[in-house]
Amino acid sequence: QVHVVESGGGLVQAGGSLRLSCVPSGFGLEYYATSWFRQAPGKEREGISCISSSDGSAYYGDSVKGRFTISRDNDNNRVYLQMNSLKPEDTGIYYCAVDGAFRSDCRTTKWADGTWYDYWGQGTQVTVSS
Repeated sequence: QVHVVESGGGLVQAGGSLRLSCVPSGFGLEYYATSWFRQAPGKEREGISCISSSDGSAYYGDSVKGRFTISRDNDNNRVYLQMNSLKPEDTGIYYCAVDGAFRSDCRTTKWADGTWYDYWGQGTQVTVSS
């Protein structure tokens, strides 16, 4: 059965760091565009970052540019989201999403549209205290 699982969330003070992991089951993540989204209480789902399968090109939402880094670890079949300089407004549930098209790349202007993704994890909670 194909699915993905997120981990690495937790409670951290403002200015701190966390690293989230997205681990698939049933397929090799290196062949698929993978994104991170977050859902904050009372807010719409927000695209955080996307990484392509072909060349590792990365895209970021404006709210996290310069603070978050997405990366692949193909040897261990996972995608990471390194989050630095965390702010209270980064609080939310973070989801990993995978484009199910083989050898997919991030859709340049639409990667933050969640409707393009086929597989979603259950999410991991990130809470940043002030």
